[in-house]
Amino acid sequence: MKILIVDDEDLLVKGIRFNLQQDGYTVISGSNGLDAVELTKTERPDLIVLDVMMPEMDGLTACARIREFSDVPIILLTAKVEDMDKLMGFEQGADDYLTKPFNILELKARIRALLRRSATQQAQNTDQLTIGSITLDLNARNAYRAGTLSDLTAKEFDVIEFLMRNPNRVYSREALLDTIWAYEYRSDIRTVDVHIRRLREKLEEDPANPQYIMTKWGVGYYFKK
Repeated sequence: MKILIVDDEDLLVKGIRFNLQQDGYTVISGSNGLDAVELTKTERPDLIVLDVMMPEMDGLTACARIREFSDVPIILLTAKVEDMDKLMGFEQGADDYLTKPFNILELKARIRALLRRSATQQAQNTDQLTIGSITLDLNARNAYRAGTLSDLTAKEFDVIEFLMRNPNRVYSREALLDTIWAYEYRSDIRTVDVHIRRLREKLEEDPANPQYIMTKWGVGYYFKK
């Protein structure tokens, strides 16, 4: 599991990183709210530990920004103890709250609890498939980018569903034709390229620099998780 730690106190980040790595987590870090938003988009962590008081962008603002495109569990860290500050954190989308100074064992326990809860919710939510900012409603066959409905054709939905169900696995054009079109267009593999281009236009924030629907040059296409 990948944990993102965002705090402008270098020693605190190093201490948390060391302890979490001892438990087998992959740890990435940032030092301000802007880092938190960008690293959530690019690294897609399984959980975020986010300080409230930081330069450039505070943790509450960063939490609200992250909630615009991700439901990743977030633990807020703060030196404040007022109930109103905690309520503001929860209103911005935080899942838990820890006041500094804290015991590292308590932080690790809260991380484990949130990861278990997140895994349970994902297992129960079988009618949806979400990776990063892209969500598929499998019952209604609708696709959403950052919560906004994208108008996909039936075959476009079939392609993106197949790739998202098999993330990080590269498929050749021929393999996609065999699977999605069942040889219907076997004589023209360019139809795959056309559908991939349209999917990028509809689901990627920047189609020219996709984050999810990727090309493996000389091989084929894959969905990056």
